[in-house]
Amino acid sequence: MGLFNKKKKDGDQNQSVTLKKEVSVLQGVVTYTKSVGLSLILWSVTGLFSALGAIVYAELGVTIPRSGGEYIYILQTFGPLPAFLAFWITFVVIGSASCAANGLIFADYILRPAFLSCTTPTDAVRLVAVLGILTLCFIHCFSVKWATKIAVVFTACKVAALLLIIGFGCYYLALGNTESFKDSFEDSETSPGALALAFYQGFWAFSGWNCLNFLTGEVKNPARTLPIVIVLSLTTVTFIYILTNVAYLAVLSPTEVLASGDGSAAIAVSFATRCMGSFGLVMPVLVGASVFGSINGEVFSISRLALTAGEEGHMPALLSMVNIERLTPIPSVLSVVMLAITYQMFDDIFYLIELTGFAFAVISAMAVGSLLHIRRTHPEMNTSGFRLPIFVPVLYLVVDIAIGILTVYQSPKSSAVSLGVMALGIPVYLFGVSWKNKPESMQSLIYQITVTLQKVLKVVEQETASDTVKENDIHMKSAPSSPEISWGVTK
Repeated sequence: MGLFNKKKKDGDQNQSVTLKKEVSVLQGVVTYTKSVGLSLILWSVTGLFSALGAIVYAELGVTIPRSGGEYIYILQTFGPLPAFLAFWITFVVIGSASCAANGLIFADYILRPAFLSCTTPTDAVRLVAVLGILTLCFIHCFSVKWATKIAVVFTACKVAALLLIIGFGCYYLALGNTESFKDSFEDSETSPGALALAFYQGFWAFSGWNCLNFLTGEVKNPARTLPIVIVLSLTTVTFIYILTNVAYLAVLSPTEVLASGDGSAAIAVSFATRCMGSFGLVMPVLVGASVFGSINGEVFSISRLALTAGEEGHMPALLSMVNIERLTPIPSVLSVVMLAITYQMFDDIFYLIELTGFAFAVISAMAVGSLLHIRRTHPEMNTSGFRLPIFVPVLYLVVDIAIGILTVYQSPKSSAVSLGVMALGIPVYLFGVSWKNKPESMQSLIYQITVTLQKVLKVVEQETASDTVKENDIHMKSAPSSPEISWGVTK
């Protein structure tokens, strides 16, 4: 059954479809593809592409077994400036903005049962989002073990929510509710631009597959662990996402999905209420809890990225330090949280995340390019025995570049803004990293600020520049007082 009546006017084919900020990923994919069948195919393709990228990153992880993800790979291959720009866009925009957006989504889900008959107040959503992120900030500053336990608990909530959705979907399908899947490819939108935008919507749902590479240095036997974890997790997630979409469309019609103007929380409530009656209000709470778990993982991985950049001298020395009592990277956690809360003050946070899609395509292409460069010039670096056929990274790189080109064609302004944000990192790099001989007064100010914050946060540098924080590696050491300071790090 077609979702839309095609009404073409002169110039319509040149206009991109702009989603409102509250439209969910499910709505986004269906809106751009204009058919149920094609939307399910797009979900499968984005899952396959994510798995392809993840397995390529797995080889990168065993070739360069250090934490830091794309930042470290690009640093060792293309040098400090490209690596800093990769870190800049990942830390300042992609990671922190994603935490902010997920915080708002979490708050919307949690508050939805209290505002069934109206739109959830924006101030209430922001307040709960900030409180949620501050709670995670406290947990990550207090104990790494607590953060791990939180991840387990909220993963259980995510599994429970997905099992409920899939279970009810299967039940409705067994009752013969297949109306949404009749003529499922009718009115499909097959223009390259629309498919690229639909692809991006689905691909964003899989975002995070590269986060394990931020923590490679903390993974035991990465040559064995990374490929197994990545293949199993991405295959499972793709299968679950497809089943979840089928379940939603078995209970709700495509028209109802698209008409849920108050976002994904409204879809979850409509779905659960139809299936569970008044008990359906538990569904948005479960989904909100699962989103909270996602924020937990983002804070963990992005803060470790900042820790690595601090060790390399690409960020202030303070970010490379850990608490002497808790052994937690308090400064880097605080930096992620402060940026995330700042982004929550803007109404266009979801638009900002859309801008990062092109930036991630650029960074990902550079990372895979570094793998191909290492393969050609230093094949001996990979001593793990895990090596993909050469066509696999080449295929990923070609598709990644093609998607980037289509994105520029379809949304040139958004792509230009993404490049502009990346370019802002250049003056920051020149000031903070390249400029070695800063005036003595500036060096003194950096030193005093660093030492003061060290005392307040009770943090010290690690004994070595290793990526794993161990108790025996900690010793009391203040910020360097060398006259040649870059970001407060002796160079």
